[in-house]
Amino acid sequence: MTLEQLRTFLWVARLGGVRRAAGRLNLSQPAVSSRIANLEAELRRQLFDRQPGGLILTREGQSLLTYAEQMLFVEEEIRKRVADPEEATGLFRIGAAETIAQSWLPAFIKAFSTTFPRVTLDLTVDISLNLRSALLGRGLDLAFLMGPVSEFTVQNVTLPDFPLSWFKAAGMGPVDLTRMPVISYSTRTRPYRELSEALTRTHGPGVRMYSSASLSASLRMIAAGVAVGPYPADVANAVIQDGQIEAFDPGLPCAPLVFTASYLTEPRSHLAETGADLARDVARNWHDDRAR
Repeated sequence: MTLEQLRTFLWVARLGGVRRAAGRLNLSQPAVSSRIANLEAELRRQLFDRQPGGLILTREGQSLLTYAEQMLFVEEEIRKRVADPEEATGLFRIGAAETIAQSWLPAFIKAFSTTFPRVTLDLTVDISLNLRSALLGRGLDLAFLMGPVSEFTVQNVTLPDFPLSWFKAAGMGPVDLTRMPVISYSTRTRPYRELSEALTRTHGPGVRMYSSASLSASLRMIAAGVAVGPYPADVANAVIQDGQIEAFDPGLPCAPLVFTASYLTEPRSHLAETGADLARDVARNWHDDRAR
């Protein structure tokens, strides 16, 4: 048997089907099926029960899964401690929240590509709720999201947070939050929910709230005097310097946005572990540069 057969077997077992494993391994479905068939023929054991809902491990398959995980763990240790990172290949899927995409993500992509020049990156920008689902569903290898993800299968590396400041259009007079709409992130995000609750407690249920998944669009709406809202000053810096928006204090502080670099711990991935640590370093440098 080969490591490629074991890796293929592991992903079919983890994802419960040939189609999903083929997508994860960047192989055709016939190629995945062939590897599993050859492995079963060599071991003279059936590893999966073929059922309408997917593939289920047999008793022998469950036993092999334990050994496969151990062998691939050793392989990842070798890759991490011995192998040249420039020789790493394959597809690596990254998901990032909009705030990260508008801040240090380009610097991370550059650093990651320099470290692993032969790895192909696939990038998704979405709200944290969707990124979490994609990560747990093994549709992403590494996610930069509002975390942490409270699952025992997930490792969370803490990233620098983003303090929030309230902004309004430059030159706008006093703001009455009971009359001026407040804009925030998508309705399915933690910042929107927390802000909505705080506004209701402070000003009653009559405050109008707008939502947008696009940070840049939200800042443009604030600059146009359509709404006011709390956003990271570091990300809004360009609009502030252009004199389009200005900070103000409505007497309603907001908790900072807390992010993590999160990845699944099984099966172990050298790329994910290294990518998370690299993201932490890049993010720290990005925030430090803006604090000077």
